[in-house]
Amino acid sequence: MDNIILEMRGITKTFPGVKALDNVSFKVREGEIHALVGENGAGKSTLMKVLSGVYPAGTYEGEIHYDGEERRFSTIADSEELGIIIIHQELALVPLLSIAENIFLGNEIADKGVIHWPQTFSRTQELLKKVGLTESPATLITDIGVGKQQLVEIAKALSKKVRLLILDEPTASLNETDSDALLKLLMEFRNQGMTSIIISHKLNEIKKVADQITILRDGGTVETLDCHKEDISEDRIIKGMVGRAMEDRYPPREPKIGDTLLEVKNWNVFHQHHRDRQFLHDVSFKVRAGEVVGIAGLMGAGRTETAMSIFGKSWGHKITGEVTMRGQPVDVSTIPRAIKAGLAYVTEDRKQLGLVLINNIKENTTLANLSAVAANGVIDERQERKVAGDYRTKLRIRSHSIYQEAVNLSGGNQQKVVLSKWLFTNPEVLILDEPTRGIDIGAKYEIYTIINQLAAEGKGILMISSEMPELLGTCDRIYVMNEGRIVAELSKEEASQESIMRAIMRSGEKH
Repeated sequence: MDNIILEMRGITKTFPGVKALDNVSFKVREGEIHALVGENGAGKSTLMKVLSGVYPAGTYEGEIHYDGEERRFSTIADSEELGIIIIHQELALVPLLSIAENIFLGNEIADKGVIHWPQTFSRTQELLKKVGLTESPATLITDIGVGKQQLVEIAKALSKKVRLLILDEPTASLNETDSDALLKLLMEFRNQGMTSIIISHKLNEIKKVADQITILRDGGTVETLDCHKEDISEDRIIKGMVGRAMEDRYPPREPKIGDTLLEVKNWNVFHQHHRDRQFLHDVSFKVRAGEVVGIAGLMGAGRTETAMSIFGKSWGHKITGEVTMRGQPVDVSTIPRAIKAGLAYVTEDRKQLGLVLINNIKENTTLANLSAVAANGVIDERQERKVAGDYRTKLRIRSHSIYQEAVNLSGGNQQKVVLSKWLFTNPEVLILDEPTRGIDIGAKYEIYTIINQLAAEGKGILMISSEMPELLGTCDRIYVMNEGRIVAELSKEEASQESIMRAIMRSGEKH
């Protein structure tokens, strides 16, 4: 008989106006990696928040059985006491504290209220060794990359004697190398008897590590697939997630490319914080009307910094170079001036920088262009409602109304609201930074369709993505960046994962 460590029975969770979970049942065997997949809004994160006590007993219907006993968790501390640790997609580390301070924050090694630092540092070194980090315990979180921060979160979980580790989109912000390292670590933990639940939209990673895969759709359980009994294809998983087969991940497009819209010449930028360090070196590129242009590169290559420094000089300092629109120099020295010049920038961090989460869809949609729905400084409520309603229909934003708060939308629908906000400024060139990060395959297809429509309308699209198949599937041309430089320009015919990586490696040898 299977050794079941966790069973959730008939879990139903309702929020105002929406049933997020509808009679969900879910079993996890001890010592396995169990994947939880589904479209945005399917209920995956909600189910894990019920399990971990974020949503306490009494706020949902159904039962949780753990280690053979029914459990009623009132707080996260209750579940952590039994070794159930959840690592959320947004890392909960304090940037200006050290690795050691973060690992034992709230769980300090202390005697009579006084922290025992030698023991804290010694224990931190042991934990870092387990996750493959060689950094000093005194290193500040702000001084290490996102991949290493994710490993610090896992070390923190290990410090709490974890038995069931829940990871929500653990590789969403990681490059391929860091993702592989994290997945190998999970497999090592499995060999040591630890149980993991992983939520991810990266189906190739799920296939690589999962023993079982449970699919949720519209708040209900569709099925659980046993990866040891049959070879589960990505298409098989997608069919369960969206209720239909998706033969083509990228919608077809016949590009009609026109004249140059945006041209950036000899763009040099010094680092935002390390102000004597030049970060971008003579970056030059162009985007034409009706064209989707990609920027590929490893994490830290300078892609986001390029986009932000061009858009209102919102990153970096000592910025020099020229930006032209339709051949004419334009002033992009502030965000309002960049918008006026015809630029819009959809940030990679929709929750922190793209949306006001406590505001509703209507207020977020008009935020970047309030003057268009105002007269004499007073917002015309009727006009604002019309604009938000039009974009909600056009971009197929799933919500009960334009008055639904952004925080209660799924990731894919949040991304569509951010797109609505910038489309309402009527840009000529739209810069999209990781536009499909953390959203499911169905929502991705809808975003790609919107990108195609914008290109067909004659807009120029500059797209930054860490997913090379996405760039290859959507772009007409791809620039490759490495160490703050453009190191290659590839046509659609020339571009492949191999040619992109070759360009990065060759440039690394030169610099």
